[in-house]
This record gives sequence, structure tokens and C-alpha cells, in this order.
Amino acid sequence: MSKLSISFEFFPPKTPEMSNRLWDSVERLTPLAPEFVSVTYGAGGSTRERTLDLVGRVVKETPLSAAGHITCVAASRDEIDNVLHGYWENGVKRIVALRGDPVEGIGAKYEAHPDGYAFASDLIEGARKIADFDIAVGCYPEVHPEARGLQAELDNLKRKFDAGADRAITQFF
Repeated sequence: MSKLSISFEFFPPKTPEMSNRLWDSVERLTPLAPEFVSVTYGAGGSTRERTLDLVGRVVKETPLSAAGHITCVAASRDEIDNVLHGYWENGVKRIVALRGDPVEGIGAKYEAHPDGYAFASDLIEGARKIADFDIAVGCYPEVHPEARGLQAELDNLKRKFDAGADRAITQFF
């Protein structure tokens, strides 16, 4: 039987007060020794700088392993590659590679950026060319809302591993 791993996901704070509250939470959660913590990445990179700053701070100031999220949404390959280089240069060796939700929100039709990575599997291949990241990907035990069924979901997950993913994660609320 596999070991169950727990991680925590943080959203980049928007204000200094929220940043202080978040950092208090990080300090309170550290003794629980999660496998890693991750920091989300807003649609189209809307939280790019805050994500990079927070995940870099976690790596530098805590014993926690931190993963930065990265998505394909609304960004060119060059923009995404620059973020990946930024993660690596800031000591962030783990990423969560996701296709991401459309900028318009859940339910909107996803369209790949014309100069971007179309899917998570493409993003993983690109990340592998940049550095030896530990790459987690999303999986959907109850099937992703856009999947044509369980077999299509499993085929997509296999594509992610074939592209170089190290592990799959799911969310529990």
C-alpha cells in the first residue's frame, strides 16, 4: 500500500495584512510536516509575481518543500519558460504543472494560447527541457468535467506521465 501524502495549497495574498496572516498559517502548519506546500498561479499568470515571491520565501525561510503552480492559460511558451527559469533560480525545484482553467472561469471553453503550451503534457515536456523539476500533475478521481469519460481521463493522465510527470495529486476539501 502506498503512503498517503498530504500537502497544503496557498493562494498568494493581495495585501500586506493578508500576507502576514498567511505567513502565520505557514508557521502553524510547518510542524505538521506536509510532503510539500504549493502556491497557486492565477489564470493567465495574474498572480505570477506574488506566486514566485511566496514560493521562494517558503523555500528560503522554512524547512518545507514548496511547489509553484504553473499553467498553460493565456501565456506564450516564452512567458511560461521565463516563470519556470525564475522558479529554478529561486530554489523552487518542485512544480505543479496544470493546463489551467479558462481566464473567463469554469464553464468557459478552454482555448490554448497560439504561441503557448496547449496542454499539461506539453507544459511538462517544456519544463523537462529547462530543469530537472519534480513535477506533480492534477488527476481527477471523479473525472474532469471536460473529459469524455473515465478512459479518456486515464489516457490523459498517462500522457502526463509519458511526458515526464513524477506524481499525480488531487484535491480534498
